[in-house]
Amino acid sequence: MSKTYPHLFYRSLIIVIPVVLFFMICPNAFAEGKLGLYGIYMTPRGYDARDYSRPGFGFGLHVVAPFPQVSNVIAFTGGFEVINLLSKTREFQDRVTGLRVEQQTSQDYMRLFIGGQIGGHGNGFIRPHAGVNLAMIIYGIGTDVVIPDDSDRENEIRQELDDERHVVFGYDITVGVDLNFSNTWNIDGGVRFLKTFSLPQQLGDGSEKIYPEYFQIYLGVGMSFSKIFD
Repeated sequence: MSKTYPHLFYRSLIIVIPVVLFFMICPNAFAEGKLGLYGIYMTPRGYDARDYSRPGFGFGLHVVAPFPQVSNVIAFTGGFEVINLLSKTREFQDRVTGLRVEQQTSQDYMRLFIGGQIGGHGNGFIRPHAGVNLAMIIYGIGTDVVIPDDSDRENEIRQELDDERHVVFGYDITVGVDLNFSNTWNIDGGVRFLKTFSLPQQLGDGSEKIYPEYFQIYLGVGMSFSKIFD
């Protein structure tokens, strides 16, 4: 996990927790909805994305709340994801002191999304679904210089060289399937196509606009709200 993950994680909870609390107030959505945690593999598509990122892994948390008024066919979705797109360490040796020096670079992609989903959300075992979400995306890249202590990593000397954040907006198209076990827990997996509307160039000078696209494969587990808060 990169050094920026904890900071991004706690910031994300500020957005996600109110959404969950909102559906706790709505009895129908609360009874039928679910909360899911999933792992992600994301790979760039197209030259723009490949020039500024690499395939990476991450995790996500989402809320799905169907509307019984339309036979549980339409559902609200929302959540967040954090993926590490680049984690690199380069080692140098200081000519004066002879100490080993590390340059650590981490590029992270965080997404807060909200949207809708169409598919089966009732009592069936196999529940295919498709959806579209709008998202606020935070790209972050940071570089630190570290003098490590091999005997005790907590005594390392760390200096931050650069830390940038860029916020853009985008969308995703999701297709997946949910395996429902007794309306209590489920296995959820699928693929997503993601696109951002624009992004300031991060690795280099200038402010060139790029329009990165990504594909995701995700797999995780979920639990019904009624089971979590029973």
